[in-house]
Amino acid sequence: MTPERDSSDPTTVETPRPPARLSRVKRVFLLAAVLFTAFHVFASFLWIAPASGLRQLFPGETLQRYMIPMFGQSWSVFAPNPINGVYRFQVRATISKDGELVETEWVDTTAAELSMHVRNLFPPRGAMTSHDLSSRFKGAYDDLNDGQKETVALGFYKGDDWETRLKESVWAGGNSAAANKYLEMERRATAYATQVAYALWGDDVVYVQFVSSRQNVVPYAQRNNPDAERPAPQVAPLGWRGTVEEPGQNRENFKKTFLRALEKSGQAAQ
Repeated sequence: MTPERDSSDPTTVETPRPPARLSRVKRVFLLAAVLFTAFHVFASFLWIAPASGLRQLFPGETLQRYMIPMFGQSWSVFAPNPINGVYRFQVRATISKDGELVETEWVDTTAAELSMHVRNLFPPRGAMTSHDLSSRFKGAYDDLNDGQKETVALGFYKGDDWETRLKESVWAGGNSAAANKYLEMERRATAYATQVAYALWGDDVVYVQFVSSRQNVVPYAQRNNPDAERPAPQVAPLGWRGTVEEPGQNRENFKKTFLRALEKSGQAAQ
């Protein structure tokens, strides 16, 4: 019979236990986490680095759709050309009320959506939709020539062929590459403005109008000047447009999200 060992005896040596093995579920989870981290780091590298043939590893617009808007970043946060301005997107509508056409007040959609970032560790992708849209639209607008800018400032909303007439008028101004890019962005912006209008004013919406603008911060050289003022906003003015809805858009889902963000931003639904 083997005598029991006294655990209080300092000379007693306990046999070390083998480390516990991870369960199969934990190992699969850890492997998935490592692979996703490697993929994300590689995708971020390709997105931030200068364009190269390596981007062809992601077919089509896969890389852009993954990075934008949640993980979008670039060297523009650094000198010598850091980001020095903010974008704003505003929407209003003409609605049919008691047999008359009435223009609504402007609603700042960018302020509404950015409110979803406040006290939120995991903000939704929609929190940057308006800001990103305004940035892309303003860039496309700035590439138009003066004649084309005068054209898009006019109203195009009467008749079912209003969009066709808009396209023909913009193309007639020349600068076809810029015109095509602009028309693509305007349709996207109009579809977004339409969803905002329906969310706020319901089925009585007849026409929509939106304004995209950029306002720079106080110039770096004037950073210590207490009287320095921000430069005036750079506005891309547009006329009224007919409503546009794309396949897959859902009015009710958009309304739930947008009205909640609008209330959080302190703007009242009209």
